[in-house]
Amino acid sequence: MIFHAFLIKYAEIAIKGKNRYMFEDALVKQMRIALSKVEGEFEVKKEQGRVYVFCPEVYDFDEAVEALQKVFGIVGICPVVIYEDNGFDKMCEDVVSYMKNRYPDFSGSFKVYTRRAKKSYPIPSMEVSAKLGGAILDAFPEASVDVHEPDMTLSVEIRDKIYVYSETIKGPGGMPVGTNGKAMLLLSGGIDSPVAGYMIAKRGVKIDAVYFHAPPYTSERAKQKVVDLAKLVAKYSGPIRLHIVNFTDIQLYIYDKCPHEELTIIMRRYMMRIAEHFAKETGCLGMITGESIGQVASQTLHSLAATNEVCTLPVYRPVIGFDKQEIVEISKKIDTFETSILPFEDCCTIFVAKHPVTKPNLKVIHRSETKLEEKIEELMEEALKTTEVIEIS
Repeated sequence: MIFHAFLIKYAEIAIKGKNRYMFEDALVKQMRIALSKVEGEFEVKKEQGRVYVFCPEVYDFDEAVEALQKVFGIVGICPVVIYEDNGFDKMCEDVVSYMKNRYPDFSGSFKVYTRRAKKSYPIPSMEVSAKLGGAILDAFPEASVDVHEPDMTLSVEIRDKIYVYSETIKGPGGMPVGTNGKAMLLLSGGIDSPVAGYMIAKRGVKIDAVYFHAPPYTSERAKQKVVDLAKLVAKYSGPIRLHIVNFTDIQLYIYDKCPHEELTIIMRRYMMRIAEHFAKETGCLGMITGESIGQVASQTLHSLAATNEVCTLPVYRPVIGFDKQEIVEISKKIDTFETSILPFEDCCTIFVAKHPVTKPNLKVIHRSETKLEEKIEELMEEALKTTEVIEIS
C-alpha cells in the first residue's frame, strides 16, 4: 500500500506551554536532517498542532521509517493515506477502499476516531465516525465495533483533504536533540559509554566526545573501533565532534611515579581534567561517563568522589544505577554492542593494576600526585596540543 505521508506523534513537547513551538521547530529540524539521507524529497511541516512528513511519489517506506525512528522526540509514526475531499459518500468509499487494501480479510474489532481540523465541515465528528463504522461493517460482515478495547483504531482527520491512518509505529521518545544544551562524553571502546551518550542525547542534549588513545599500547584498530561507535551513536544524537587525545606519555609517567594500586584513579582524574578542558572550550555544560556503581574498582562511590573532585562542571552518569545486563540490552537496541565487544583494548585496560584501590583516600591521592609535579603540566599541554579532532556526521 502506498502511504502519502506520516503523522508524527510526540509526548513531552505537548506540555511545554508557550515554549512548545521551539521544541516543535527543533523536532522538525532533526527530522529533516534524518530524512535527508533517504532518497526522495520529503517535506516536513507543522500544521494545526500536528507535524507531518509528506512523502515523494516514489520512496523506500522502510528506510524512511528507520530514519524517523532515530529522531528523539518522536513517540509514534503513523503512515497516512490522503484522499481528496469529494463529499461524504466518496469519503465512505475511500475509507472502505483503505480497509480492503490494508486489511483485506479483517474480522476483528475496530472503532473509528474522527478529528475535524476543518471546523467548517458540515457533519459532526461523532456522526462521521458512526457512519464510517457502518460502511465498514457492511463491507466486512465478520468485523465488530468495540469502542473501548478494539483490535484496530481507524483514525480519520478532515482537513483540506481526508487523512486516514490505522497504525502507530513506535518512535524512540525523548526530547529533540539540541533543546537541552551540550555535554562532553568520555567515550571508550566499551559497552557502557556509548549507551550513556545515547541516553543523554535522548533527553535533548547535543553531545561531543573525547577518547584517550595510548599508542603503541592500543592499536589503530582500537581507535577505529571508537570512531565506529561514535558513528553509531551519531545516528541518534546527530553530528559528534570526537577529540582523540594521545594519552600514552601521561599514563607512562603516572605508571612510573605513582603507587600501582592508585593508577586507575589518578589516570582517571587526569582524563577528567582533559575532558573538562575540551568541554569548556566547546561550550559544554557538563560531562558524561558510562560509570555504574560498583561495576569495577574505579566505580565505587569513593572512587567516583575522587574523580569528581577535579571537575568544576557537573558529571552526568545516566547508567549509574543499571546492572551490566540492562546496559547490554540498550547497547543491542542501538546496535553498538557488537562493535563494543570487538577485542581491541583501550588505554584503561592496558594499564590496570592487579589490586586497584576501591576506597581511595583523597589525602593519599593528593600526596601521590605531588610526585608528578615536575613534568605533568608539560605533558598535559602536549596532549592538548596534539589532540586530533574528527567530525562524525
